[in-house]
Amino acid sequence: MNVRRSNPHRRVRLGSLAAAAGLLLALQAVPSTAAAQQRNPTQAITDTVADHASRHYAFERFDVHSADGQRTWRVHVAAPRGTAPAEGWPAFWMLDGNAALVEFDDALLAELAAQPVPHALVFVGYPNDLRIDSEARTRDYTPFAGERPVRSGGTITGGGGADALLEVIERQIRPEIARRVATDPNRQTLWGHSLAGLFALHTLYTRSGAFDTYAAGSPSLWWGDGALLGAPEQRFITHNAGHPARVLIGLGEGERTRDVGHRDLNDPRVQVHLRRIEAAPPDSAEKLAQRLAAVDGLQVEYREFPALTHGPMFRASLMWALHAITGVADHSDTPSHADGVDPNR
Repeated sequence: MNVRRSNPHRRVRLGSLAAAAGLLLALQAVPSTAAAQQRNPTQAITDTVADHASRHYAFERFDVHSADGQRTWRVHVAAPRGTAPAEGWPAFWMLDGNAALVEFDDALLAELAAQPVPHALVFVGYPNDLRIDSEARTRDYTPFAGERPVRSGGTITGGGGADALLEVIERQIRPEIARRVATDPNRQTLWGHSLAGLFALHTLYTRSGAFDTYAAGSPSLWWGDGALLGAPEQRFITHNAGHPARVLIGLGEGERTRDVGHRDLNDPRVQVHLRRIEAAPPDSAEKLAQRLAAVDGLQVEYREFPALTHGPMFRASLMWALHAITGVADHSDTPSHADGVDPNR
């Protein structure tokens, strides 16, 4: 297993709710600064690379609907310009497709298109202008029900729709992509961050062969009181021996040390979240990578990103996965376009 760490000196970890409460008291004098550093959950996207003609990729989009008509997903697919190989283009799938689109610019598209065998790009998102649709992703990316915080500081039970989304991907999205773009069924990568990283691991555990590479950035292993670390993992390890797959797991150093200096600890929703993440120890992602690396057939890489907390890991893990899978340069240490950089520069 490939483990990268550039800072071996660990800061003190926030290991309990009591520690979180103490830190809350310490930071009460500067809540406005902490709040300003947090991402806006209602942040909207405007123009993306999908809205502009590119010399490197041809973009299309389509919507798919659940059988009951109550849920809709918007998919953007981008095919490299030129003639596809006989076996089709390899495909790089991204969950939270709205937010992923923001992280691409024309320079990155040019770099992707210049690879010996470029990848088709698939962005699975929602038909709205939200960068992150928190309610929809909680429903779709979680394999079982769990606690979801509300702004009052309490929780409601939600989630559990991962298998339903997997059915949509297999029965609706994948066939529609195949109709529009020639893709290689043996070279398919699924990337996701946070709850979507949890979804990527659940897909690995339950849909053998659906993808050949699974990239999980900052997977929310604490969801459902850490349930994915129990029976689902054990079933997979018991029955997967010999089935090949590549697995990338990334984590920010600030996540491992439970750095909360960037959060507004007066926010009841943040307080609930800090309680929830205690369901998985801070080293859960690395320990999971070690266990999976021992499974015959799996090629596992774990990478820890110095100083990064959960939010910035969205771009970092996506850029790392693109680098590892497609061969482009590693742009994981570059600023997010969601922070105001023009993606069409």
